[in-house]
Amino acid sequence: MVYSSLPVIAFVIGNSLGGLRAAIIAAVALAVAIAAERLLRKESVMPAVGGVFGVAIAAGISWWTGSAKDYFLIGIWSNLALAVVFALSVLARRPLAGVVWYSMTGKGMAWREDRRARRCFGIATIVLTAIFAARFAVQQYLYAADEVGSLGTAKILMGYPLLAVGVLAVAWAARASRRGPEAGERTPRQS
Repeated sequence: MVYSSLPVIAFVIGNSLGGLRAAIIAAVALAVAIAAERLLRKESVMPAVGGVFGVAIAAGISWWTGSAKDYFLIGIWSNLALAVVFALSVLARRPLAGVVWYSMTGKGMAWREDRRARRCFGIATIVLTAIFAARFAVQQYLYAADEVGSLGTAKILMGYPLLAVGVLAVAWAARASRRGPEAGERTPRQS
């Protein structure tokens, strides 16, 4: 969590002290240093490479456009895309929180026939949709206002803390859906 926030902090500080070029150098150099440190400690390579790749793309967009605020573009629009996809999954009665949960646990898709599970994971998916939508709304507002420092702060504060809320909603859904069917409902086993 700290590792992913450090390049953003370096970018914002670099931009305020030395301009866009200093910000890009600071963010990319720090991402590479973090990746090297992770590799030296023999930790998983994928987060290290992914972190460098993400920072390099964001920095590249910012360098290409010449605007520091464009460093945050991918994250802003990714949040909108995720909000739309998660909302559509609820409307399609295939809440993504449930799809992901049951895919990770290897239990298949039989849960979709259980109204209680579908409802619980629908609620969790709506919570995640609200989180992604809130991130988009706040960060897009700050982007339009050209508030680079505030964008960095919002990205960090609305990142992992809100993700933790989403994870808690999914954990609640997983637990609540195991309590059994509501009165009068038939489970797939009873059919």
